[in-house]
Amino acid sequence: MSHNKLLLIILDGVPYANWRRLFGNLEGWVEAGEARVWRMRSVLPSTSACCYASIHTGLVPQVHRIWDNADIRRLEFPDIFSEATKAGLKTGAVTHSYWSEFFNRAPFDVVRDIEYDEPDGPITHGRFHTMHGYGNINQMTPADYDLFGTLTRLCEFKGIDYGLLHTCTLDSMGHRFYHDCEEMDNACAKMDGTLAPFVDRWRSAGYEVIVTADHGQDARGHHGGTGPDQRDFALYYFGSAEGPSPDVVLDQLALAPTVLNRLGVPIPETMRAAPFLA
Repeated sequence: MSHNKLLLIILDGVPYANWRRLFGNLEGWVEAGEARVWRMRSVLPSTSACCYASIHTGLVPQVHRIWDNADIRRLEFPDIFSEATKAGLKTGAVTHSYWSEFFNRAPFDVVRDIEYDEPDGPITHGRFHTMHGYGNINQMTPADYDLFGTLTRLCEFKGIDYGLLHTCTLDSMGHRFYHDCEEMDNACAKMDGTLAPFVDRWRSAGYEVIVTADHGQDARGHHGGTGPDQRDFALYYFGSAEGPSPDVVLDQLALAPTVLNRLGVPIPETMRAAPFLA
């Protein structure tokens, strides 16, 4: 199985319509034939932590048993980090601290775990933030430019094979302003403009890139339930693999086995969804 390098970029809480309407750089690459885009549907509940766990394990919440954002612990199932590290690859994460707790160790110790370099992994190089003090008018989100720069540093100085980036900026903005407003138009456009030069740099460095979300948000800034605005989001792929037709709705449970397949890593038996990239 061939070995590719891949980066998974998770922009938290962006509904499908806003991806296709407001991310002009990503859509420009699609129009130019350099990227492909599909609709993806989240697990239920379409709550952030539940989706994070499913994205990396390929399991539904009813199996991994993460029910909401208050239920954070070390997961006992195979995941992208554990399997990639087992195969001898270097992994990196620039994310909310929940990801460290799910896939490395819990509880999160801000001094011990905010930054680590551990050759035995499962996350080889971790750079985390907590959003401590978060509230509706106190977002506590790091600058996305800094997060993208940090991931790029792991690529260029640590030589990671797989990297995950997760940012809550747009999810937090959506909870505060909802999605059909001037504030969100501007926030999505700013994110698109900030992300674009990094996508170009990562591609030039030989990485395949997936840009997507964990869930959507509805007109009242809510998610967790069953509505398509809450569950559906876009997935953009930059790489050489073949995928399904554009009208296929992708299953979020297929993301983990797809990433491992592209990395050339054996897919564990617990990940039963078929990869969507050949």
